[in-house]
Amino acid sequence: MSAANTIFAGMDDRLDRLVNLDLGGRGVEHLYEVARTRQGGALCGAAAEMLADVPLGTTVLVTTGSVSRAWISPTIGENDGPAGAAAVVRALALSKRATCVVVAEETLLDGTAKILTSAGLSVLPYEQARIASNDGSLAVASTRSFPVTDSEAKAASAALLDELKPALVFSTERVGRNADGIYCSMRGIDYGMGRARIDYLFDEALARGIPSVCVGDGGNEIGMGVVADAVRRHVKFGDARPEGGAGIGAVTGTDVLVTAACSNWGCYAILGALAARLKRPDLLHSPKMEEHLLRRGVDIGLINSVGNVVDADVDGIPLQTHVAMTDLISAVVRPAFR
Repeated sequence: MSAANTIFAGMDDRLDRLVNLDLGGRGVEHLYEVARTRQGGALCGAAAEMLADVPLGTTVLVTTGSVSRAWISPTIGENDGPAGAAAVVRALALSKRATCVVVAEETLLDGTAKILTSAGLSVLPYEQARIASNDGSLAVASTRSFPVTDSEAKAASAALLDELKPALVFSTERVGRNADGIYCSMRGIDYGMGRARIDYLFDEALARGIPSVCVGDGGNEIGMGVVADAVRRHVKFGDARPEGGAGIGAVTGTDVLVTAACSNWGCYAILGALAARLKRPDLLHSPKMEEHLLRRGVDIGLINSVGNVVDADVDGIPLQTHVAMTDLISAVVRPAFR
């Protein structure tokens, strides 16, 4: 462990334990223990180190926003993921002048752009965003659609990485395919129709040695391949889907996996650890911003995927709990600024 990591070790441990409190009863605490052992230290701290190492003015590829009810419509997204991704993009724009390109289905890009704007970012075409990042005149982001078929996704993965040359790839609450090539919900339902195959993009990034950070809360997200055995043992439908075949666990791995009871919380813990390392309190995700983004998600039509309704609760956990979590993360981190 480096000297810097030693200084922050206690804080990072507290952040990890806080956001892995399994309020939804999904078994995430078991996934956390295995991921922590694999990482050899706190997960949010390892992720924060990766973000802190992003060179100034480079491009970062970010994904979130899975189609949530694909068998009904490809326009329905969930509210866990977009807020966390927007907070990460904002922090990278402010601290690294990074040009973050958020990749998702074409059907979700409009809502994605609105969430990014609500986080304080100007959403621009990539070349314009690069200009703004380079001169530091705007906190910006860009969006990009991605193919929804396996064959197109494999070719597009190489092409996109060749074009963007990202310094880091970051995923939160983005479903990946299981061992049978199926994109599974937490209920074990195949809902891969109309879904962008972005996990292939992360496979290609891993093969090229591009640093990766992935956040997840259920076992079916990109990155969970590194704790596959724990998903099979401890997550409902982790060993097999209701109709048979492989369980819901995603096969794609990552360099750093951050588990959390709600994926948004994992993002906010990473930002807490990053803010402490960079001595930048402005990078923290505030309670005010959390409520703003989740209520903005209601305007866009993002669903609470556990409650099956459009509201500001996430994963069935009440809005005020999410607001309180951001306040607790700030409380854990605040001593580092003294």
